[in-house]
Amino acid sequence: MDWADELAARVSGPQVVNDSKTPSGTVHVGSLRGPVILDVIARALRANGLETTLLYGVDDLDPMDAQALLTPDAIDREMGRPLAHVPDPAGDCHSSYARHFAGVFIDVFAGLGIHPDRYYWMSDIYPTGAMDPYIRLALDRAALVREIYRRVANVQHPDTWHPVGVICPTCGKVGTTIVTDWDGERVHFECRPDLVAWAHGCGASGWISPFGGAAKLPWNLEWAAQWSLFGVTIEPGGKDLSTAGGSRDRSDAIAREVFEREPPLNVPYEFLNIGGKKMSTSKGRGAAAHTIAEVIPPEQLRFLFLRPRPNQAIEFDPEGTDAVPRLFDEFDRFAAATAGREVKGEIPPGYAATFRYALLDPNADAAAEAWAFRPAFAHLAMLVQIPGVDVTARVTEEKGEPLTEREAAVLAERVAAARAWLEAYAPDRARLAVRHEALPAEAASLEADQCAFLTALADAAATEAPSGGDAWQSTIFAAATVSGVPAGRAFAALYLAFLGRTNGPRAGWLLASLDPSFVVGRLREAAAACPAAVGSPS
Repeated sequence: MDWADELAARVSGPQVVNDSKTPSGTVHVGSLRGPVILDVIARALRANGLETTLLYGVDDLDPMDAQALLTPDAIDREMGRPLAHVPDPAGDCHSSYARHFAGVFIDVFAGLGIHPDRYYWMSDIYPTGAMDPYIRLALDRAALVREIYRRVANVQHPDTWHPVGVICPTCGKVGTTIVTDWDGERVHFECRPDLVAWAHGCGASGWISPFGGAAKLPWNLEWAAQWSLFGVTIEPGGKDLSTAGGSRDRSDAIAREVFEREPPLNVPYEFLNIGGKKMSTSKGRGAAAHTIAEVIPPEQLRFLFLRPRPNQAIEFDPEGTDAVPRLFDEFDRFAAATAGREVKGEIPPGYAATFRYALLDPNADAAAEAWAFRPAFAHLAMLVQIPGVDVTARVTEEKGEPLTEREAAVLAERVAAARAWLEAYAPDRARLAVRHEALPAEAASLEADQCAFLTALADAAATEAPSGGDAWQSTIFAAATVSGVPAGRAFAALYLAFLGRTNGPRAGWLLASLDPSFVVGRLREAAAACPAAVGSPS
């Protein structure tokens, strides 16, 4: 069983699965792990016959605190204001900063097969009065809230601190206000110039009603209030929120002791890292979610997040690496194993469920999808760079029969992804220009043992006629063994003969992408060009 199936088997009755995001800026690809996990949980629950509602929220009354994303003239004016009240920086007709950045992120969801039953915006909910009962409870039990912060998180608030943030009626900021008193209907607030380091309050103070959207709960209380308001039963959370004494522990205690309800089941998940470091919206670290979704098709992107269990970190660095081709290769291994075909290396338990949940359509025939012919991504990345190659005809030839309609769609998707990868992320070694016109001048550096290898490979290729990258790869290694040439020197000889450099893409797939007669001819030509031409080994 997959982890999501295990979870679905442990619960009963109607379920409400929820997550939310603060739209503080361009959302990096790592932030998609939560929504994908959320969607898979909902799919598993529904597959187990449980009535399930999937919610996704935008915490857009949180204060603006990402100074780097503002123009210099807007920093003093906007820092500390609710994100829902900060103007759209792109000027593309969104009503706010929050609507712009959350909208870009949410637009990716549908492309990934994620379709929440409802999106909610906290800036819409507070003015309706739906949060008022929770604001009142929090203020009435302010002493208990302060005690929870001390006991659970060792956070010391003064006895005058009350758990609500007023939106200052003078300057419109919420991140700079503090509430010091509550008379049962109104709070006394101060908009302090020095309350936080990243924003300056205007100095206003006075008594004001905190209801009807005039104020908001601090994050931990707002989170717990959402659980009660929406009846949430399951909510995944990032590792940073789930540490001992962290946001989740505080919100769990507030839910139980202040709002008197059991908190939802937590599914903690690890981060997606680049170079061992967590991707960060505020620090600008990591590829933007909408940008990476233009390169990696949805099923492979879902697979990226589902391949490890949620509590395992993901290392993914697409920039100048083979991370994207390797992702496709691993997806194809899971598909092959699901179809019952033999695969190289170990494959983890639950692979069939992981493959099924990676599919875009929750109702897709997973067995049929697993059997579909999928050309290797690295192979396509080479084919699209070779002038005059009919990629569809070449892939059809490799399959040995016409592509189905679904397989043709997969091919078109992968060709587009390969072109996008080459343009955006591919390392230089993956970009190639096969020297069709003449033997590269750089081949003059070939040494005798390398030329012996090229001759052996030409003889084997002429005899065996290998077809496909795997077959060519095996033939290359066999020729290197026969010639007594280390693999590294053998591959360098191949790249010199065809590309004029000592490195390149996977050699077997490179040769498979070329006309066989050209390959054999070039191998013999390169071998014959050695200072002392070497014939076939005896």
